[in-house]
Amino acid sequence: MRRGIAATALVASVALAATACGGSDSGSKSDGPVTITWWDTSNATNEAPTYKALVQDFEKDNPKIKVKYVDVPFDQAQNKFDTAAGSKGAPDVLRSEVGWTPAFAKKGYFLPLDGTEALADQAKFQPSLIKQAQYDGKTYGVPLVTDTLALVYNKELFKKAGLDKAPATWDELKADAAKIKDKTGVDGYWGSTQAYYAQSFLFGEGTDTVDVDAKKITMNAAAAKKGYGTWLSLFSGKGLHKADTTADAYAHIQDAFVNGKVAAIIQGPWEITNFYQGSAFKDKSNLGIATVPAGSSGKAGAPTGGHNLSVYAGSDKAHQEAALKFVNFMTSAKTQEAIALKNSTLPTRDDAYTAQVKADPGIAGYQGVLPAAQPRPALPEYSSLWGPLDTELPKIAGGKESLDQGLNNAETAISKLVQDFAK
Repeated sequence: MRRGIAATALVASVALAATACGGSDSGSKSDGPVTITWWDTSNATNEAPTYKALVQDFEKDNPKIKVKYVDVPFDQAQNKFDTAAGSKGAPDVLRSEVGWTPAFAKKGYFLPLDGTEALADQAKFQPSLIKQAQYDGKTYGVPLVTDTLALVYNKELFKKAGLDKAPATWDELKADAAKIKDKTGVDGYWGSTQAYYAQSFLFGEGTDTVDVDAKKITMNAAAAKKGYGTWLSLFSGKGLHKADTTADAYAHIQDAFVNGKVAAIIQGPWEITNFYQGSAFKDKSNLGIATVPAGSSGKAGAPTGGHNLSVYAGSDKAHQEAALKFVNFMTSAKTQEAIALKNSTLPTRDDAYTAQVKADPGIAGYQGVLPAAQPRPALPEYSSLWGPLDTELPKIAGGKESLDQGLNNAETAISKLVQDFAK
């Protein structure tokens, strides 16, 4: 997966921690350049080359600042930064997944950015994304890229089944999947067992894993059970692919979709470039992108993802000032446009959605579903709540335990993560 969801990371390596520190002995002489370190967590193959080139552009415009670029695997970055920051060896700038931002802010690892050069263009960013970068009334990140989930579908297969639009509800999806199977022999839908991808089923019932205001765990309440029940029902029936509970499930689902072996899946914009590499989407216009189907509440909702650029609070003043300038450059409209054109990712500010950017049908399609994206609450533990569900949902989908048993197990594990929340 190009972008992970809830990081379950390895213990930080000493070697990487040693490369992280942008401390005062690194380019600190007044007559020499300041060297800052940036940990980028983007995909090393598809995205990192764009960021490396932008670093060079920044250095040309700012000869007194050097940027040490370090590509850190996403699934290791959260724990590595946590360890490095605790020992005063963190990078000056981190590409932080939105769910990490409040957690690291709570620990005092991130510098508040309100009133700094990094947030000089705050009014240009989508307000919901700025809100998602805040904790306890302060802003600790500048949105770099955003994403959400959508129903992506193969227009040609839908057309062969006599379908001219995407399903608006999960019940319609079931009916469409059966028609596609009858007319084409291909499965109409293949769902994921990952908790992040199941989140839309909760939102469709007007609920979530927790109610932050009420300090209550809600993923085992009646509304959530109904949502998870709908999720489970989409693994059996005509045209519905059975659950894949293997370690390579993500790759299996993605490969089947891009090569026309399944008509629809739920997926995020981080896969746009990979969609186009598949045999089914050599013609980019064949890619359909629609809001995730709605639940019984009549409303559709998908989780908001993405990444912020955050500045390490443990760096000295010279490094922080250089880091703030770098963050401002990397999140500018011009830079975000360049990133979108190269990587097919979604900008976080409206003025970066230029005509050239929106000419990419993938970007234009995902921009159209952003209104259904729901920001994550400013709960430091929120993203970690998917961990217990990632353990239980595959067991439920694979028939190894009942829905009630699995949700009870997940609730018990989640209660240990948010100990002041009631069940």
